[in-house]
Amino acid sequence: MATRKLASVLPSPQPHWVGDGFHVFPLFADLAFGQAVSPFLMLDYAAPHEFRPSAKPPGVGAHPHRGFETVTLVYDGEIEHRDSAGNNGTIGPGDVQWMTAGSGLLHEEFHSREQAKRGGKVSMAQLWVNLPASDKSAAPHYQTILKGDIPVVDLGGATLRVVAGAFGEAKGPARTFSPLHVWDVSATAGAVIDLPIATGDNVLVALFAGSVSVEGREIAQAGLLTFDTPGDMISLKVTRDAKLLVLTGTPLGEPIAHYGPFVMNTDAEIRAAIDDFRRGKMGNLDAFAS
Repeated sequence: MATRKLASVLPSPQPHWVGDGFHVFPLFADLAFGQAVSPFLMLDYAAPHEFRPSAKPPGVGAHPHRGFETVTLVYDGEIEHRDSAGNNGTIGPGDVQWMTAGSGLLHEEFHSREQAKRGGKVSMAQLWVNLPASDKSAAPHYQTILKGDIPVVDLGGATLRVVAGAFGEAKGPARTFSPLHVWDVSATAGAVIDLPIATGDNVLVALFAGSVSVEGREIAQAGLLTFDTPGDMISLKVTRDAKLLVLTGTPLGEPIAHYGPFVMNTDAEIRAAIDDFRRGKMGNLDAFAS
């Protein structure tokens, strides 16, 4: 197998608040919404943060999405979701929610009521996955993926959870619209992680905590590692207990037009999305109030 060369190390950008519940680092930085990260769009990482007990759950109120999917991985705490397609649920440590916005919907995300009441540590990551042009009008869909449903692969000094795609014989539970893999990796110091990458796929490694060595270069809490296209594997040596999210996928090779919560292929489609939202065509959350 040919090992891919490290292309770039993007330092973690300054964090910002999303609503009042998520203090996130936008790890894709200037690569977000570009062909270099396709079929992925952006990745926000909310590092562990201590919240005080509150009668009002922190989070993000109703907002629209169209043309892509949101993937939320919870590491600490509990997150509640509700959308205008009638879906709702609570996910906790190790759980994932995979929401297909498709033709458009409204949704909101808050700390669960129990989480808000007791306070404590909350940590999560949210990934945006682009939809192929042929699927941007797909009906909205929601997948709750519980920790116990995610296959775990022992790599020797590291564990790899297959959220989407596959790793060897292990297949992830997430339904996807294009070929991609989402691997959630925890590793101890001294582990060597060799990961197969399909020819032509983009591969991104988000380093949330700890440190790794690539080609003899020490990288500590860097944010995002990217790799050159030639080659069919990447190799990481863990130098301090690490938490990583590995993303690989076949680039869609389609134009990307984006504005706020909408990701389409043309500016005209963006204008149509804005108009549909203003006209109330993406639903109404009030109808599903608990």
